[in-house]
Amino acid sequence: MFPELAAGVAAALAAAAYAVRGPSCQWLGPSIYRGPRNRAAIALTFDDGPSPGTPELLELLAQHEARATFFVCGLNVERYPQIVRAAVEAGHELGNHGYAHARLWLRNPAFIYQEVATAQRAITAVAGRPPRWFRPPYGVRWLGLREALRRLDLTLVTWTVLAQDWKLPAERIVRRLERRAGNGAILCLHDGRELDPRPDIAPTMEAVRRLLPVLRERGFALVTLSDLLGAGP
Repeated sequence: MFPELAAGVAAALAAAAYAVRGPSCQWLGPSIYRGPRNRAAIALTFDDGPSPGTPELLELLAQHEARATFFVCGLNVERYPQIVRAAVEAGHELGNHGYAHARLWLRNPAFIYQEVATAQRAITAVAGRPPRWFRPPYGVRWLGLREALRRLDLTLVTWTVLAQDWKLPAERIVRRLERRAGNGAILCLHDGRELDPRPDIAPTMEAVRRLLPVLRERGFALVTLSDLLGAGP
């Protein structure tokens, strides 16, 4: 019986991990991980910002007429409000990535709500309008998050492919994203590194510099999540 018990425990742990970390898992509530496949469009998304490197990224996106969605941390928004405003003025979209990039797992519902709500207030105060999308730090959902998002009128978005740009060199980032770039894909990169006030995002920048012309040559429109998902302005 011991091997059967061990197999059962392993299966339960795997299911739990998928429930909280699987980008496409719906067990803890609705989760959007890609857009429609009938249109040649891709959503570029950037987490953990803004940072001092974000303005250079905005310039690069403008050169390729690309729009992106920035999942910002509330604390970083308070640090760099002028960068947030510049992103909005350039036609990009903001999403909520929590206030202090806190780990939500093993937290009670009150903590989860406060972390998301505080970020929502900080972003709204600077941008002038509340975000409609939320991406949990580390991509991990937990019990209580679904109700918090309902109360704040937020929709959870994960990704089709995670760039892992916080640890990979530019060439490997590009390969990861190119391989799975298809109609409706949501690509997740990072223009910050959690709460680091001056992060090194050079690999991300170089990867984006190489990737944008490739995606354009393949005929993809590079749009915000709202555009990709048909959610309106």
